[in-house]
Amino acid sequence: MAPLHFNRDFTPDYGQATKLSSGVRRVTCNNPGPFTYLGTNSYIIGEGDVAILDPGPADEAHIKALLRATDGETISHILISHTHVDHSPGAALLQRHCGAPIYAEGPHRPARALHLGEMNPLDASADLELQIDHRVGDGDRINGKDWSLEVLHTPGHTTNHLSFAFTDGSGMFSADHVMAWSTSIVAPPDGSMAEFMDSLEKLMGRNDAVYWPGHGGVLHDPAPFLVGLKEHRLAREQALIDRLHAGDETIPAMVATVYKDTDPSLHGAASLSMFAQIEYLVERGRVRCLDAVPSLRARFKLIG
Repeated sequence: MAPLHFNRDFTPDYGQATKLSSGVRRVTCNNPGPFTYLGTNSYIIGEGDVAILDPGPADEAHIKALLRATDGETISHILISHTHVDHSPGAALLQRHCGAPIYAEGPHRPARALHLGEMNPLDASADLELQIDHRVGDGDRINGKDWSLEVLHTPGHTTNHLSFAFTDGSGMFSADHVMAWSTSIVAPPDGSMAEFMDSLEKLMGRNDAVYWPGHGGVLHDPAPFLVGLKEHRLAREQALIDRLHAGDETIPAMVATVYKDTDPSLHGAASLSMFAQIEYLVERGRVRCLDAVPSLRARFKLIG
């Protein structure tokens, strides 16, 4: 099994632009938390005529920092990786200052239809107000004065999640799909483990030199990390299967064992991740739900 080594060595430099490479600068929003790590990364792409990727939350101080960092330059594009409230609401604030059009895959929506009576536990994290000027999809190109990006649809964390790769292979903005500091949260019905794994396979077929993620530091040499990330997800799936084989039927019972060494305050997030994994097993015919519909409270059983 390939080891998965996380790198949490990251200095956010709030309010300042950090140059990462030619044509890539990072400004980290001061919105640390259990799911945002030390804050959301906004990226300035190009020089002179620039794009800003993920302006972050509706945080005036952060928008002012982005404007200071691009003083004397023209913001020609506002790019959105996905519509969670730590990534996209700042787009409206930024657009009022610069007038640049907003590019995104589409509005926030669940990865699947909600079951009867089901509530989306991540509703509060969704940006439902984003006004998109240009909808873009997999394989599209977005061109600036001195840069060109390929749009990669990488659903899983959300169904409208995009990554953006320089067409010369020098690097990719992986947003929340792949991050150096932690695994991505995949929580139904907002996200889908099947889509996440398919997107991971897509990235494993590429050869981008580095990843610039939505939170935390740069991921150097991403190829072995992707292998480790895939194997980590498969190991989590096997742990779930082992608990079902041992007689556990519910997600809370399985979480209590599989995540026994995890801070109990994170067991809610772990439950959502396990729900995504168990839905993936149901889709593939390896597990059946003993109740009317799959849910965080339902009972499950191995098939065969």
